[in-house]
Amino acid sequence: MSKKLKVAVLGVTGAVGQEFLELLKERKFPIAELKLLASGRSAGKSIEFMGKTYKVEEAKPDSFAGLDLVLSSAGGAVSRELAPHIVKSGALMVDNTSAFRMDPEIPLVVPEINPEDIAKHKGIIANPNCSTIIMLVPLFPIHKAVKIKRIVSATYQAASGAGAKAMEELKIQARDFLEGKKVTPKVLPHQIAFNVFSHNSKIGADGYCEEETKMVKETKKIFHAPDIQVTATCVRVPVLRAHSEAIFIETEKKISVEQVRTLLSNAPGIKLVDDREKNYFPMPLEATGQDDILVGRLREDTTVANGLSMFVSGDQIRKGAALNAVQIAEIAFSIK
Repeated sequence: MSKKLKVAVLGVTGAVGQEFLELLKERKFPIAELKLLASGRSAGKSIEFMGKTYKVEEAKPDSFAGLDLVLSSAGGAVSRELAPHIVKSGALMVDNTSAFRMDPEIPLVVPEINPEDIAKHKGIIANPNCSTIIMLVPLFPIHKAVKIKRIVSATYQAASGAGAKAMEELKIQARDFLEGKKVTPKVLPHQIAFNVFSHNSKIGADGYCEEETKMVKETKKIFHAPDIQVTATCVRVPVLRAHSEAIFIETEKKISVEQVRTLLSNAPGIKLVDDREKNYFPMPLEATGQDDILVGRLREDTTVANGLSMFVSGDQIRKGAALNAVQIAEIAFSIK
């Protein structure tokens, strides 16, 4: 029997915060006490959890006394402001923002890949970017077997990646468009209904957007592979939830498609969806609500030596965010 923990969910009213609660319930996480924290404008809201009503409290520096665990998804600025207070309180902060991912002192963890890094924490563990997680979970078994030299990824990212308000905007725009009304973007920079556009993060001097740069840098850190070559093109698509990616890899040694299929069939966190006869492969609609990342379209890429191609879909809010963080906490506190 695991020790029951005093847990806070920081950013509880957001899409990931709500998913934290769902997963804590589903996975029977051992909770002695639960604190729900958000910004001042959300304070006072009532949230039901496991038959009990909780009031959302405003997150302040003194909100963390006596806690064991803080699951955080309240934005980078909030994480940076409150992290010193969380660490000082003695709680472990598992942070779902980009605030600490590239800090060399802070572990960046995907439990299926580098769980050993969890033990190195000094009070904070960073949760990787959703697109990075969805890409790397299916690639790691291959990397372990034959070492990946190069990764090229094109993402198809759902509205969920921009939060609950972006998901609602997609629904509203789709309805307005079909009713012949004017479509007005408010949350996202362009019309998302019946459209695709380059990922809505800032473009750097090198022409890469922040999302693409995260995938490059985070892969090197998680794989402990500074020399791995990674490039990405990130695109927002009119899907409510679950990101997809077309991935092309080049490995040091030859590996057959059949060998890859066997590897992935036995790997954690993956479900093989690869039926060529029926032309049935991963779809975000079917990845939604799933813990596993769906992997298919496995085929040889004959344009390079030792090349492989695949298509994956994963629930951005679950494995791409909340589930990964809860899994980290389960390992950190030895929860079976």
